[in-house]
Amino acid sequence: MSDREFAGKVAVVSGAAQGIGAAVVRRLLAAEARVAALDVKQEQLEQLARELNAGDRLTIHRVDVADTAEVNRAIADAVAHHGPIDYLASVAGVLQMGRVVDLTDEQWQHALSINAGGPFRLARAVGKQMIERRSGSIVVVSSNAAGPARYEMGAYAASKAAATKMTQVLGLELAEYGIRVNIVSPGSTDTDMQRGMWADESGRDNVIRGSLDTYKAGIPLRKIATPDDVADAIVFLLSERAGHITMHDLRVDGGATFDQ
Repeated sequence: MSDREFAGKVAVVSGAAQGIGAAVVRRLLAAEARVAALDVKQEQLEQLARELNAGDRLTIHRVDVADTAEVNRAIADAVAHHGPIDYLASVAGVLQMGRVVDLTDEQWQHALSINAGGPFRLARAVGKQMIERRSGSIVVVSSNAAGPARYEMGAYAASKAAATKMTQVLGLELAEYGIRVNIVSPGSTDTDMQRGMWADESGRDNVIRGSLDTYKAGIPLRKIATPDDVADAIVFLLSERAGHITMHDLRVDGGATFDQ
């Protein structure tokens, strides 16, 4: 089945202002979907809307996914403008580095509120509507860091592991309504978040090679993912091409976690 299946359908994408989320928005609009783009970064959302020039098929919504009221309001506004929601791509996330013993309560809670709480709040708001219609598809972006332990990633890994398990349980609970719920777990991807972890221009090569000092494997495919690589996986799982796939965790990491 081609991407024509998205024509006229309604999708909500969080974390839409840049990186993977923006790539998903572009793919869905190219497939003639109607898209509500959510992000906390208003200026970058406005820039994306100007760039894409999609008219009323694209609406932008300034939303902090850690805030229940803001999430519920954005979903209500999206429905009011576009109609019932067919797809949810929950992409918004933050990176929190630091050894567990050095993390503050605020850092710990911030990671959990956005990386796990964001997908929960969005899925709750959208899922209730999908149940009424007995149709829909949801994809939550987690991380391959939810698997193997990663040095100085206690808060990030824990929040992504929580998102992964919540999403799998959601998929089990929504299956009887014909609603599919899946996970995409990227590895190192060429985004601002990834580049912010690099000390210098050797950062990309260091990630590909891995690090014995921090017990981190490299990437067997010898390259870092692009946002489009991950967006392709998200759009596939949203689509009817994945019509018999639910509760699946698809790793898009060039083999970095050796299919664990």
